[in-house]
Parts: sequence; C-alpha cells; structure tokens
Amino acid sequence: MVRSEARGPTSARIVEVEAYLPGVDAASHAFRGPTERNRSMYLRRGHAYVYFIYGSWFCLNVSSEAGGEGAAVLLRAAEPLEGIARMRRRRKTLRPVDLARGPGRLAAAFGIGRSHDGLDLCSPRSELWLAAGTPVGSVGESVRIGLTQDPERVLRFFERGSPFVSGPRRLTH
Repeated sequence: MVRSEARGPTSARIVEVEAYLPGVDAASHAFRGPTERNRSMYLRRGHAYVYFIYGSWFCLNVSSEAGGEGAAVLLRAAEPLEGIARMRRRRKTLRPVDLARGPGRLAAAFGIGRSHDGLDLCSPRSELWLAAGTPVGSVGESVRIGLTQDPERVLRFFERGSPFVSGPRRLTH
C-alpha cells in the first residue's frame, strides 16, 4: 500500500485482512443494502471504503466485487516500509510494530480519513494505491476479530509469524 505525499511516499506491506461477503454476511456494512455511509462498498473492486468507528478511528477497506455488489476487504495490519517518521508522528509512537498493527492504527499511520473514501486504489495516479510487493510467507486464517454478527466465519487472513499482525495471540499463529 502506498500513499503519495508531497514529502515522499508512505508505504507498507499488508500482512492481515478480513473479508466481508456480499449478501449473506450479517457482519458486513452492506448486509442491509446501500446507504450513504457504505456506498463505496458498492463500487467496482479496488476502491477505498473508509468509515469512522467507535468515535475515534477510521478504517480502510477495499471494495471487492463487481459494481453494484456490496463487499469489501478490511485492511487490518501492515508492515511499515517507507515514510516511517511520518507514521511515527501521526501515531505518536516510536515502536515500528505499533505503527500499523490494527485497522485504526493502520489508517492513522497513513493519515487516512473520509476524503479517501471512494478513491481508486488500483491507479498509481491516485493519492492512495495498492502496489505489487513482496508476497507474504505462510498464510494463516481465523475467525474475524471483535464481531458479534456471524462471528464463526473464517474470513481473516494473515502472515504467520509477522510481528505486525494484530489481534489476540491465540488467533495470530
């Protein structure tokens, strides 16, 4: 993931995601249909869906289906690569492992807000975009984190052994 900024790029390698399925997933923001808040989930795959949660954090998702079908992948954690000094200022922490571990921290480290909602993440001409990078190692899977609706679905995927993965230890190995 790359954010183009005047002072240079901020980038990170995505190491953890959660999927939210179209139609049948009660935990998905699209479960009850389109609203003003979730409209970006209905864009064709590859667009940012940004929302504010718990009154304090933004979260970044990537729309994942054909246009008109509400589904997305939540970016839960990333390994910082470039722009680490900016991430540290935004997050007010020096520990690299804490810069983008968790969806709210990831969005804060990149300075992501409502203005990024709907951006085409597949265009390098966009301010925020997904780039090809080093593939993850062994992929683990688990239930999603912190859900009360459809909590049993195994739709969380992460790089095994990465110190940048979020969540409880029992779900990270």
